[in-house]
Amino acid sequence: MSAVWTPPQQIRVKVLGLARQGERLLVAEVTGSDGRVKGVRPLGGSIDFGETREEALHREFREELGCAIAIRAPWHALENLFDHEGARGHEIIFVAAVELLDEALHAAGRFSFTESTGETCQAGWYSLADLEARGWALYPVGLAEIL
Repeated sequence: MSAVWTPPQQIRVKVLGLARQGERLLVAEVTGSDGRVKGVRPLGGSIDFGETREEALHREFREELGCAIAIRAPWHALENLFDHEGARGHEIIFVAAVELLDEALHAAGRFSFTESTGETCQAGWYSLADLEARGWALYPVGLAEIL
């Protein structure tokens, strides 16, 4: 079992890409300390110093999936205050619709990808109804209203 992730005690600025296939959204699984999936979030990550949100989103999809994307505006912004594993987290998140330019990813149901930390994660295409049926939350809070 890997170490339990807890949010850093500082505000982080992140980008997320909303890749869709009809009613289904490409999301990564979020697990609790017990290893069980408790929810999902779209793919993306932190914006590096000196990097624009557009550059960060392109980089994250290249790093995580080896895939180029096209960003489909408009951008949305969310402030995410949350608790995870007993620690408080605070993020400012920019969210944009994206088109995956690798058609093979549209055919994949559920697959693994590697985060920049070296951690192997699971992702897949799920509708909001699929998430509800599994009892999984959609993160960050407020994202469902954007969809």
